[in-house]
Amino acid sequence: MQDRGGHLPAELSGGQQQRVTIARSFVHNPAVIFADEATGNLDSKTSDEIIDLLLKLNTERNVTMMLVTHDPEIAARCSRILVMQDGRIIEDNRTEEE
Repeated sequence: MQDRGGHLPAELSGGQQQRVTIARSFVHNPAVIFADEATGNLDSKTSDEIIDLLLKLNTERNVTMMLVTHDPEIAARCSRILVMQDGRIIEDNRTEEE
């Protein structure tokens, strides 16, 4: 992305815009990150890299993550999965001991 640093947002692809947005979310070392379909416009390799990074930040920097996804493979990598239907939580599953 360094070669695209001087470009305006409209000159970037959807995936490039999404990567920039994710990178910007880490700048101020937040305590919580809300990520709504954070990898939706990315190819599977880049998506895996981003999820790896988010989960690494979760453990190494103790950053709380709220990930919204329709991808069961991404959800399965999270320590807690809340399933919503019609605006209500219908399941609350922990995938590992805390």
